[in-house]
Amino acid sequence: MNYPENLRYTKEHEWVSVDGDIATIGITDFAQKELGDIVYVDIETEGKDLEAGSVFGSVEAVKTVSDLYLPVAGTIIEVNPQLNKNPELVNTDPYGEGWMVKMKLVDPGDVQTLLDAAAYHAMVS
Repeated sequence: MNYPENLRYTKEHEWVSVDGDIATIGITDFAQKELGDIVYVDIETEGKDLEAGSVFGSVEAVKTVSDLYLPVAGTIIEVNPQLNKNPELVNTDPYGEGWMVKMKLVDPGDVQTLLDAAAYHAMVS
């Protein structure tokens, strides 16, 4: 499985990429493999201020529905528009085209409290 070194990870299997005070968030390669084929992504939190640990949406796979948890506090500023028509992007490119939301961070330093690639890999191995 793939765990890019430039990302941070959560125990709930989300990843975070940061550019200044903007974070891009999605689910990990491990998570999408565990869920199976993603058929629907439901995120209706654009424009909302949310705390770390809040549910920001859900993904529906063939056999299950799973909540998505925000790794850090901030405001959801964009939801990936491609996921409405192509939810399978979460399976085929979880760290690229399959990203889920972009958010303005309350404190960009919060990201440093998340797992690095090695710690996440150790957790799921």
